[in-house]
Amino acid sequence: MLFKEIIGQQAVKERLTRSVKEGRISHAQLFLSPQGSGSLALAVAYAQYISCGNKQENDSCGQCSSCVKYNKLVHPDLHFVYPVALSKDVRVSTDVAAQWRNAFLDNPYITLFNWFEQLDAENKQAVIGVEESGEILRKLSLTTYEAEYKIMIIWQAEKMNQQSANKLLKILEEPPDKTLFLLVCESEEQLLRTIVSRTQLIKINKISDVDLIQSLVDRNGISVEVAEKTAHLADGNYSEALLLISENENAAQNLASFQKLMRASIKFDPKAVMAWIDEISAAGRERQKNFLNYALHIMRESMVLNYADASLVKLGADEQDFVKKFSPFIHGRNIERFIEELNKAFYHMERNANAKILFMDLAFKFNELLNVPKEEIVN
Repeated sequence: MLFKEIIGQQAVKERLTRSVKEGRISHAQLFLSPQGSGSLALAVAYAQYISCGNKQENDSCGQCSSCVKYNKLVHPDLHFVYPVALSKDVRVSTDVAAQWRNAFLDNPYITLFNWFEQLDAENKQAVIGVEESGEILRKLSLTTYEAEYKIMIIWQAEKMNQQSANKLLKILEEPPDKTLFLLVCESEEQLLRTIVSRTQLIKINKISDVDLIQSLVDRNGISVEVAEKTAHLADGNYSEALLLISENENAAQNLASFQKLMRASIKFDPKAVMAWIDEISAAGRERQKNFLNYALHIMRESMVLNYADASLVKLGADEQDFVKKFSPFIHGRNIERFIEELNKAFYHMERNANAKILFMDLAFKFNELLNVPKEEIVN
């Protein structure tokens, strides 16, 4: 991973390269950032720069033996720890090392949700368990193979359980010689304060809109206009921006489907309701779950439009036109029930509920809720 491949964050890049050039490399550093800001990618690029055999002024060479191995995440002195879903077959990070390499190389801005999707473990708890601490000690007790330093990158360090965190603390207090710990974290509050106090903080901000827009245009081949809208919605989160781009093609389809459901439900037109149910039931289960999430989004944005600043509404042009007309039907007397019913439907959909029965029930509920009178305003 080269620094130049990471979006924005120029000040952080300069700080990291300067620490290497000046020989001021702290043995334990905490890369703290909001999701999608590039903290993991920065940690890997930093480790590669430290190990590079032909360092350039502001980046690794990308061509030496060390860089070639880093580019494939197979350097013998680079080690990773990350959350796993504990099971009989999976106890520590190395048990799913191949999946990890593929996941990071496919998307260096990987989120915890992305990672657990790769593991087919979306509904399981993410944890860095106590056995991982023993594995860390084992790896770091070995002598370096090729580089000057052994480097341990702990991604999502806040997912360490109490026992694991306590053991790591002892290692940080008495680190093995020529060993670097790079902890990557999104929630400092969930880390032991004693661990935070023993690390050098590298604070990474959200990606600026200017950098995010340029990257979306260059890397994803979208227009400046679409990139600007996507960057506004993503709020400095590149992972979210990628998700928005992938979902963009579904947005028009979801909006049309939502409009059909609302029109059929408000006066409960049985023929229109059954036609809509047949249509949505024919879609795949992931498409149905995506629609339910979209419906939640429209409900929430309708409430924002009704009760807050309209500039806070995060919708496309077609969606905004619809929500301006639809939002009067969403108010304080029905919004909680709408959200409750949609969340309940999503829960049952994940557990393989019959789609036709589920969506018929939802249409009945929406008919009731859309006709709840808005609260009266007393002068």
